[in-house]
Amino acid sequence: MAAVITKAVAFVAIIIIGYLLKRAGFFEAKDFYLISRIVIKITLPAAIISNFSKITMETSLLFICIIGILCNIMTIVAGYVMNLKRGKEDKAFAMLNMSGYNVGNFTMPFVQSFLSPVGFAVTSLFDAGNSVMCTGLTYSLAGMVIGEDGKPSLLKMIKKLFSSVPFDTYVIMTILSILNIKLPAIIISLSDTAGGANAFLALLMLGIGFEIRMEKEKLAKIIQILSGRYLIAILVSVAFYFLAPFDIEIRRALAIVSLGPVSSVAPAFTGALKGDVGTASAINSLSIVISIVAITIALIVLL
Repeated sequence: MAAVITKAVAFVAIIIIGYLLKRAGFFEAKDFYLISRIVIKITLPAAIISNFSKITMETSLLFICIIGILCNIMTIVAGYVMNLKRGKEDKAFAMLNMSGYNVGNFTMPFVQSFLSPVGFAVTSLFDAGNSVMCTGLTYSLAGMVIGEDGKPSLLKMIKKLFSSVPFDTYVIMTILSILNIKLPAIIISLSDTAGGANAFLALLMLGIGFEIRMEKEKLAKIIQILSGRYLIAILVSVAFYFLAPFDIEIRRALAIVSLGPVSSVAPAFTGALKGDVGTASAINSLSIVISIVAITIALIVLL
């Protein structure tokens, strides 16, 4: 337990350092996007290659992708139902900001540090399904509710999905693992080194991007969405750990990933539908704080 708390505190410290350095002027707003590109295009793919290279994938694990999609659908439906008596804008807002999981930039550092390569692979497969929803399908559904014209086509959504370097890496490494094809040692060694930097850079990036600006009159909406999101998250996490018909490593990974924060692209899609971006950003940042506490407690209990 002491080891888990110590490392979790170190993770929080990295986020705080990123935030304080931004406030002190060491980092500028544009630095967030630079570090984000490094994480998304270099260190996260490297971490995926490194961890997938250490396991032999069973085809039965591909069902985890479907679980990632279903978890998104569950929160989308919950957001809609919770706002049945409200306007279409509120329904669409809740659908976007209650759903999705920030796996690559947030949950992965925890999984990478605390769980086995199998747990990392399970988290990656969950994120592959999660990405299908986060990169366009959830936005499309919210657009249908709000009656927005020019909704993204299926072709555009697929194109955007496969333009994601982490998603492409998930697909390639899953296929190679299933076929038991090993990459050259030099590539694995390089991936081990670059992937080792992923946790630090991802957490530093979260600190640089962390910002909470909210108006008091919108506090009720924020509390409603976050309460609904994390009530579902806790129930799903418990169900995964105690009821899912998988090995303990898989159940542990699913229990942890389900406690992750809201998708980092939710505020951007909220803006695309002319929604309240400030409130969406506050929900996103607060969900990071809540998930740090929730995942730390889960790790203490489950490990």
